[in-house]
Amino acid sequence: MNRKVAVILSGCGVYDGSEIYESVITLLRLDQRGATVQCFAPDIDQMHVINHLTGEEMPERRNVLVESARLARGEIKDLREANAEEFDALIMPGGFGAAKNLSDFATQGAACKILPDVLSVAQAFVKAGKPVGMMCIAPTMAAQIFGPGIVCTLGNDDDPAATASKEMGIEHQACEVTDIVEDTQHKLVTTPAYMLAQSISDAASGIYKLVDRVLELTHA
Repeated sequence: MNRKVAVILSGCGVYDGSEIYESVITLLRLDQRGATVQCFAPDIDQMHVINHLTGEEMPERRNVLVESARLARGEIKDLREANAEEFDALIMPGGFGAAKNLSDFATQGAACKILPDVLSVAQAFVKAGKPVGMMCIAPTMAAQIFGPGIVCTLGNDDDPAATASKEMGIEHQACEVTDIVEDTQHKLVTTPAYMLAQSISDAASGIYKLVDRVLELTHA
């Protein structure tokens, strides 16, 4: 049976949006596995715009939905249109946009808040018992989405993001870039991706496993 998967993007570019390699690898693997994909992004301004050549902030404004459309080749919808009932699973790639645009973890750490539309959509999937995949820095949102005690990974156990996430209530498990961590009770699958990856093939190894497992869980 063809699975329908929602993918939430947060812009376009590792430093201020979705990590491009993670997003493309996710979309590629979903396509290879025969899934139907719909990308979504919030229709809001980015926190800021980073020059990816120099790493410096740029004096301009960009819209998260418009920038995310670059990754989705225009096939994307406003996150407010997302309906968990129409999909079998949800996947959220990383990149600093997850911590700057989907939440404010990048500036607030353990005191962060998730964008209300992101929280409501993600929790709708959780309430319906549908699997969720999160990679890279995106699992910093897990405690607020699933509640305290959720099991996930951000890579190394002593990473500052992992430490802050533990303060928020996650049960962190260290994980190699090539592997995944699964909270079987809550159907959450996570992988470090570019929290640890040194190459695109490093990132792909874990992301492929994440996508495969999320799709398997849609049959559970």
